[in-house]
Amino acid sequence: MSVVITVAPTGPIATKSDNPALPTSPEEIADAVAGAYEAGAAVAHIHLRDENQRPTADQQIARRAVELIRDRCPILIQLSTGVGLTVPFEERERLVELRPEMATLNPCSMTFAGGEFRNPPADVRRLAARMKDLGIKPELEIYDTGHLDECLRLRDEGLLGGNLQFSIVMGVRGGMAATPDNLTTIVRRLPTDAIWQIIAIGRNNLQLTSIALALGGNARAGMEDTLHVRRGELATSNEQLVRRAAGLATALELTVADVSAARDQLGLTA
Repeated sequence: MSVVITVAPTGPIATKSDNPALPTSPEEIADAVAGAYEAGAAVAHIHLRDENQRPTADQQIARRAVELIRDRCPILIQLSTGVGLTVPFEERERLVELRPEMATLNPCSMTFAGGEFRNPPADVRRLAARMKDLGIKPELEIYDTGHLDECLRLRDEGLLGGNLQFSIVMGVRGGMAATPDNLTTIVRRLPTDAIWQIIAIGRNNLQLTSIALALGGNARAGMEDTLHVRRGELATSNEQLVRRAAGLATALELTVADVSAARDQLGLTA
């Protein structure tokens, strides 16, 4: 099976003061995604920013970004309903009304660095049901072992179907530490037919991505997860980080999935 690489170009936290190459406007995000597509990314995980670089769920900004990306390349689009810690859940969940092929579903509330990431159980279930009605594939972001258990409850309640798609997020303060032991523990507990990728935040990004690829997982790359290409050296583009992830896959003699192969692997209808 080929490796699906997702580009996460922006995220909810960093700004251009952290790395001037971070894309924040719809035009910059579309340019970054197009470059990442050329480097091997088949999926784009999209966070949105307003004119002041703040996380936003504004539908006009989202629609503009999606249209620009689709004009530039055929990459699969996955909208983040996480958006940002200060954005109310009711605003975040409305992004699925744009009907992307994929969107995130965060199953649990948690401490997230110095803030609180609120995902109340009733709201999560409402969003899961709406995504199912719209035929949107959930990307299940799990930051700790209990988050996996909650996803399995949602499956058992009939709110999730098909092969579940997990993102194992490691390195966020308040969630799992980015260690090989934590990664293998989670992977062993996944359903046998699950699809999964690693999201390793910060300095352990390269190491954990390598291990995940060797274990049969997919990979995410981009400035949401790390602003540096190596210690002390800022990344110059999302394309640079995607090329690095694709290089890891190639070194392991794995095939990097194109959009068609990614669509098949992720169980998306044409």
